[in-house]
Amino acid sequence: MKRILVTGSNGLLGQKLTDRILARQDFELIATSKGANRYFHANGYTYAELDICDSDQVKQVLELYHPHAVIHTAAMTNVDACENNKELCHDLNVNAVKNLVEVCKELDIQLMHLSTDFIFDGENGPYTEEDEPNPLSYYGLTKVEAEHILQKSSCRWVILRTIIVYGIVNDMSRTNIVLWAKGALEKGDPINVVFDQWRMPTLAEDLAECCLLAVKHNARGIYNASGKDMMSIVELVEQVADFWGLDKSLINPISSDSLNQTAKRPKKTGFILDKTMRDLEYNPHSFREGLAIIDKQLKTKIES
Repeated sequence: MKRILVTGSNGLLGQKLTDRILARQDFELIATSKGANRYFHANGYTYAELDICDSDQVKQVLELYHPHAVIHTAAMTNVDACENNKELCHDLNVNAVKNLVEVCKELDIQLMHLSTDFIFDGENGPYTEEDEPNPLSYYGLTKVEAEHILQKSSCRWVILRTIIVYGIVNDMSRTNIVLWAKGALEKGDPINVVFDQWRMPTLAEDLAECCLLAVKHNARGIYNASGKDMMSIVELVEQVADFWGLDKSLINPISSDSLNQTAKRPKKTGFILDKTMRDLEYNPHSFREGLAIIDKQLKTKIES
């Protein structure tokens, strides 16, 4: 049985990894996050508090549990907040990776790092794993820097790049575009949505499964791990409205420039998934299938 240590286990992806690992018999889970455990029960796995920016604590926890693999999901991902607080962003997105690389190399642990489409400028999407990064934001820059640290290291590393992760768990610390759009439209609130950015949204369950496939196959290198449907952000929100029968007239399409956001966003990203589907047997759901999965989970939550 392979022991997996997950950083950021309180987040959306972290909790989906907990779900999937507990449903299987071939992995043992060490869930770690900063602060108290937010997963809805504490049975069948071990939880340990871990500040990934504290190099001594990283070393202590990894030496104590000595996992086969670390799935590193913890990061600062609010793009504008990263622009406004570069020191914290660099600490969480770069220095923390240095801490993990050092210990994983010493203990021969596979280190899986989650990266992003925001390492690209959006001029030539969709992208392969070999395309050259050119980030537009400080967030993207730190993720590129973290990737380079891994690529130059001698530890057993794998990078999974993803795009707009959506889904629902019992204890959400922050929302995502699907839940935000659904919630606003249900309340009858008009919403501004950009029409000139294109993405391939990723169901959290699919990304969690890809992480475990990468452990199973002892993967090394860079892999794209997103959804398979390309759409504009406004099309994404319109599909949310259509699925739940909500009023699309509340959706106001606007240009990215009119938002005056602190950080620049790439226009069109998206990933070519051929390598991941071939090497890791990755098979993501369609966006509509993803919405159906969320709908079922919401109904289960209401019933319970």
